Amino acid sequence: MNRGLALLALLVVIAAALSLSWGDNGLAPQDIVAALRGDPIAAIILGTVRAPRVATALLVGACLGVAGAITQAVMRNPLAEPGLLGINSGASLGVALLVIGAEGAVGHLMPLAGFAGAAVAATAIYVLAWRGGTSSIRLILVGIGIGAATGAVTSLLTVFGDIRDVQRALAWMAGSIYNADWTKLGWLAVWSLPALAITWCLARDLDLSAFDDDVSCALGLPLQAMRAALIALCTLLAGASVAAAGPISFVGLLAPQLVRGLSSRHAVRLPAAALCGALLLGGADLVGRLVQLPAGLLTPVIGVPFVGLLLWRRRND
Repeated sequence: MNRGLALLALLVVIAAALSLSWGDNGLAPQDIVAALRGDPIAAIILGTVRAPRVATALLVGACLGVAGAITQAVMRNPLAEPGLLGINSGASLGVALLVIGAEGAVGHLMPLAGFAGAAVAATAIYVLAWRGGTSSIRLILVGIGIGAATGAVTSLLTVFGDIRDVQRALAWMAGSIYNADWTKLGWLAVWSLPALAITWCLARDLDLSAFDDDVSCALGLPLQAMRAALIALCTLLAGASVAAAGPISFVGLLAPQLVRGLSSRHAVRLPAAALCGALLLGGADLVGRLVQLPAGLLTPVIGVPFVGLLLWRRRND
């Protein structure tokens, strides 16, 4: 096993243990043992509140990390992330349309609306970018345009919508895992775990997609079909994550970048990006819980300086 993967796995386990223990009501190791033995108070804190929240943060972070690795490989751009394809803004628009546009909309439909918005945005981008095939440049440009358009419509809805509905939509769009439960985690797992497994099986195709289009085709890669499949997987992973936790920025960018040095093979990079994404979002949720801030507001604190550093290094290369 790659030593880097082993270290990342250990750090994720440590972060999960800290997240289970720390919070408004701290749990010592003996309290966790008591919860497992059936102590009602400790069992409620651990099993009903902490455990689903921690598991959701780790799984959402893993999905965003893998989605980011797919995006960077398909776009051949180390600064690409799922949000560049308009997926996050499409999901936000879907939720805004439900909450603000449909009076009396029930809260449990918000994740479904977010996922539907992400899927529609990704489909529109792929159709508009198709000119007898797709290219990474066209996908990026169309994705930026779709993201700007959906963001503008969302802003328009928040300006003219009912203030109570707007507050609900904005709370979700801030990106938070505070309302996680086992039911939502189960639906997230149903959508994301098969997609994660399929993506790992396509690791060799991701390796080949890093080459020029002509070279990839010469090596036997059905480029257009594979690019469509990879974008669909990216949409599924990112859309499910946004639906479960709201739009969380920078995890899809940071996680693949931080593990690029472990290996040039995606068979290693994909699980490493998943572990790194889980660590980033799990840590952000832990800190956010302690300071009473959504995780989606904390990830840019790390992400913005990191992007600035990347741009500065590329300028001096």
